[in-house]
Amino acid sequence: MVATALPMRGDGDGLPVDFDAYAAHCRWLTGSGCDGVVANGSLGEYQTLTPRERARVIETAAEAVGGRNVMAGAGVPVVAYNNPYDTKVDLTPALLARLHEEGLIVAVKEFTGDPRRAYEIAELAPGLDVLIGSDDVLLELAVAGAVGWIAGYPNALPVSGVALYEAAVAGDLDTALPLYRALHPLLRWDSKSEFVQAIKLSMDVAGRYGGPCRPPRQPLTEEQTAIVRAATGKALAEGLR
Repeated sequence: MVATALPMRGDGDGLPVDFDAYAAHCRWLTGSGCDGVVANGSLGEYQTLTPRERARVIETAAEAVGGRNVMAGAGVPVVAYNNPYDTKVDLTPALLARLHEEGLIVAVKEFTGDPRRAYEIAELAPGLDVLIGSDDVLLELAVAGAVGWIAGYPNALPVSGVALYEAAVAGDLDTALPLYRALHPLLRWDSKSEFVQAIKLSMDVAGRYGGPCRPPRQPLTEEQTAIVRAATGKALAEGLR
């Protein structure tokens, strides 16, 4: 499941959302083998959207991936999101186990970057599904038993992202490890504060439309831009898509 970036038009004040481009992006991702899309996440810059824009993002995504299952945001089992860097609240394995025992959550998107958490969660809450939340520990968490990936960099390279994930969860390290090494210079941007800008730039380099970010996010520095462009170009030259 790809946490989708949201294209903005850079031709006017306020950077209006390009909903047509967003619909095309959702169709491209699912057509490239991704299981689905997750709208209005951090990569979708939800903090900068109006309530109406957020609603239209959901409507656009649901219409674009028509024929696939659409999970509403209410009335369904809850997936916790542990991102203490953003929320300043750490959902520790012990706390997650309590929430799961009370029937409040069925899974957790784990973004601490600490693969050891997966083993402790499995010990304390065996029935709680772990979803990979940060791209740069995908292989480690897959080996530890994660059952899903809320992905970032497949916005730019979905085919290779799907191949990596499928090999990793199948335990096919002969396939997964070389792919992981090749992609890791990009995947590690998912854990940096400039992850939205980096992923959108890689989309541009890969021939898709990423475009600018709304404030308060600032453009990448020249040095950061050069690093992302070089890493993306190298991945494309190696046949990653």
